[in-house]
Amino acid sequence: MRQMNPVKPAIRVCVALLALVLLVLTVSCKPKSGDSGKLRVGLMPKLIGIDFFNACERGAREAANELGVELVYDGPTAADVTKQAEMLDTWITRRLDVIAVAPNDPNALAPTLKRARAAGIKVLTWDADSNPAESRDYFVNQATPESMGFGLVDLMARLLKGKGKVAIITGSLTAANQNIWIGFMKQRFPKYPDLELVTILPSEENQSLAFRVAQDLLKSYPDIDGIWGLTSVSLPGTAEAVRQAGKSGKIVVTGLSTPKQMSQYVHDGTVEEFMLFSPVDLGYLSVQVAKLVSDQGSLGPTIAAGRLGTITVSDQTVLLGDPMLFNIDNVDNFDF
Repeated sequence: MRQMNPVKPAIRVCVALLALVLLVLTVSCKPKSGDSGKLRVGLMPKLIGIDFFNACERGAREAANELGVELVYDGPTAADVTKQAEMLDTWITRRLDVIAVAPNDPNALAPTLKRARAAGIKVLTWDADSNPAESRDYFVNQATPESMGFGLVDLMARLLKGKGKVAIITGSLTAANQNIWIGFMKQRFPKYPDLELVTILPSEENQSLAFRVAQDLLKSYPDIDGIWGLTSVSLPGTAEAVRQAGKSGKIVVTGLSTPKQMSQYVHDGTVEEFMLFSPVDLGYLSVQVAKLVSDQGSLGPTIAAGRLGTITVSDQTVLLGDPMLFNIDNVDNFDF
């Protein structure tokens, strides 16, 4: 019988051990961003299917293509914080690298965002904020709340020549960004003592509901002089109600919405002037910040944000810039 060489089994054991070590190293070094190796960013709006957030998605995908980021853009079909929480739990299970969300409720979503952070996921808010101390790393904001709130009141006062009864049709009564704007609007009223705020009504980010709310408002306050629509759907809903009531040019309608949605109302005289920032740029900036936070962990006082250039960061807030004014001279110059 041929005697076995004791060296060969030892070699085989060493080779097996080496293969096992290589396998462990391969698994442990594999990036958490999935098979593509790309950074995976989840961007969630308050809801999908409206022009404002469609424009945000367009800007977000532009930035994702520039940066080589795998973008997941999704949200509920209505402004429902419970649905947002359910969808975010799925993203946490999928171990996305960065999650950025526009909360429909700043407090209700905080526990979900805390779980994401505990799982090692970077968390941003954008468009609207959550509880900053507990639930996110940075907030990507459109403009300072003061510039939004003061600007809205200054615009209404100019259009009404400083005098009249006014009302606000907002989105959700729990929407953090709109509530902060309203807070600054109230701070601005003492500058215009002849402006009287008579009521604040919700429209739940639903244009049809905003239309009905505005109709009821016109019946309850037949002497109303001006109405703000504080969201991209509440403003056109309000404008349509005023137009159908035959009050175009008699009641000042202004607020925040996209040029494409408001063009017809500007051209027919229902709306003279309104405000907004660029939703395309907001989506673009949110993805730029997601990449920077993933790469660096923290941000300095300024960042370089692609085509937007230098952007200011203060108190964990990344600021897009001042709002824009739209009127008959420029409303058709924008593609959002």
